[in-house]
Amino acid sequence: MFRLWAKVFKENRLIKDMVVVNDSKELRRTQKVFAALEEVCQEYDLPKPIWLDSTINQFKRHDKTRFTQDSFIEAIDFDYLEIHVIEED
Repeated sequence: MFRLWAKVFKENRLIKDMVVVNDSKELRRTQKVFAALEEVCQEYDLPKPIWLDSTINQFKRHDKTRFTQDSFIEAIDFDYLEIHVIEED
């Protein structure tokens, strides 16, 4: 089972969160992360973030990263979106 926890923060407060579960055996880990992130963006009506070198490196090291305004083309009304892999097969 693969689970990704997504959290939206504004002014250092958690305003939204959700856990995305993916039981697919056909998808690789990277595909599961991208699919979960897309599901979060659709659920909360957020623009899709861009993976910068800093976010990629942080995610590789900690299975967790933050997408700030720098990662979005459009303006966002929150401080950052944080994703964290909390369980994987």
